[in-house]
Amino acid sequence: MAMFVHLAPESRVALIRRNGISRLRQASGDFPGGVFAVPVTRNFYVSHQWLRELKRRNQGSIAGVYFRVPDDEQVWVGHYRQAHHWMSAAEAAGEFEAAEDAQGWEVVIPRRIEADELHRVRYLPQVVGWRFFPESKGKPPFCTCKFCTRGEYGAHRLRERLGAPDAEPGAVPDPAA
Repeated sequence: MAMFVHLAPESRVALIRRNGISRLRQASGDFPGGVFAVPVTRNFYVSHQWLRELKRRNQGSIAGVYFRVPDDEQVWVGHYRQAHHWMSAAEAAGEFEAAEDAQGWEVVIPRRIEADELHRVRYLPQVVGWRFFPESKGKPPFCTCKFCTRGEYGAHRLRERLGAPDAEPGAVPDPAA
């Protein structure tokens, strides 16, 4: 059985232990709906890469909810900006292990995860993962206007450093500045 981790706010851990993980998103268009997860790999960073991006929603600390899925169960796999495809849970775990760069990949399990399928809940270090997009480290943000950076830590200093304190929404910063 393949092991997956679902990242959830710590405030919901007691509810998840009691009721399991409900389908987080309903089906629409090509999206089948279901529970977002990532296979547990030997690389802790890759398995928990979405943590910092999810923390940007200001839901508090994030916990890892680990569960097992039968190897032959069909899941929806792909990079969040590209087309996804169906494969078995075991194939999805193998593809994550074999991928040259698995950052930004996700798995959608098209059903709820019952409480008796849960393996473990772990409180995680809150500094793992990437923000904005996987390759964003060291690149200036697309837009530094007050609307796009509202509520983010250090936004005022960022606008001053990039020379765009009162930029219009959607304005692209000048990398030469």
